[in-house]
Amino acid sequence: MGRVRRAAEGLPVLVVDDGSPDATARVALEGGAELVRHPLNRGKGAALKTGFAACLARGASGVITLDADGQHPPGRIPAFLEASRDADLVLGCRMGDPRGMPRLRLQTNRVMSRLVSGLARVPLRDTQCGYRWISARLLRSVPVRASRYEAESEILIRAARRGFRIREIPVPALYAGEASGIRRGPDTLRFLALMARLA
Repeated sequence: MGRVRRAAEGLPVLVVDDGSPDATARVALEGGAELVRHPLNRGKGAALKTGFAACLARGASGVITLDADGQHPPGRIPAFLEASRDADLVLGCRMGDPRGMPRLRLQTNRVMSRLVSGLARVPLRDTQCGYRWISARLLRSVPVRASRYEAESEILIRAARRGFRIREIPVPALYAGEASGIRRGPDTLRFLALMARLA
């Protein structure tokens, strides 16, 4: 939390606690962040939508999303802010040096990025990175229906189709053996169902 606050240069930090059974809420509050809580786990997409709504209600011009598992180095926040000057959606891209990414995740990411890029009609190298800048203008204009992991792909595809400016900036691929929250069977089916709906 301290690294995020230092990198954000005094900007407000909001944590969405999606029914976490751990000390997420306490750590967030002790670190000086604003906190929004779901009493039960509702999924990453639902957590994002809750966070977006809270930020827009506070008059934010945009949001930077970071996962809480340590894979997104806060030190890149200034680079996202710089890139946001000429883009509505800035994606972190780990494909410049993906050596830290587990092989299965790398292969899955490449396949999913090809599918999403095809539907978005924009060539992108890493559509699955959750480290992003999203403008308030985009958030107000793009409906998000998904409530799980596929929500990030939905945002990207709908934004591209509506002509929003999208760019990628490099971020490192940081993995330390943490378990993924993605459930391969159900979440893969949700992703494929999203692709079918948007095809």
